[in-house]
Amino acid sequence: MSDVESLHDIDFVAWSKEQADALRAARRTGSNQKLDWENLAEEVEGLGISERRELHSQIQHILRHLLKLQFSPAAEPRRRWSESVADARSEIEIVLRMSPSLRAEIVTAIAEERELAARRAISDLDQYGEISPARARQMRAASFTPEQILCDWLPPSPNP
Repeated sequence: MSDVESLHDIDFVAWSKEQADALRAARRTGSNQKLDWENLAEEVEGLGISERRELHSQIQHILRHLLKLQFSPAAEPRRRWSESVADARSEIEIVLRMSPSLRAEIVTAIAEERELAARRAISDLDQYGEISPARARQMRAASFTPEQILCDWLPPSPNP
């Protein structure tokens, strides 16, 4: 890492964790600075947590729309759902560019967001009478790989 390039510029989440740890260590060693060490450390750490929250939110958004694309027989909203998936993927690219260490959390984020995304997709389609109990079970059981979520992949249209 060069003098002008800091961890802050390379991986914001890793930087915020490092800085929070450093602030807590400075507090323990008795720095003479009159700072609210613990709250300051928590605030800095919180900056990284917001990046993590953004990753989870966008993954949930993608999962929700991939499920609708895979299981809804409706033709009209498909283009909007596809565009929404593309937009969320772009947001994830930005998050990962700013905080590459979050790449290691993608599988966990998918697992954690899968159930809520399925519930929301089922609720969305239920408003239009598109959900049978069997289809809802299929949606809850469906899974997508990280590659399917992050790349240009879209599920084929379902058979009505």
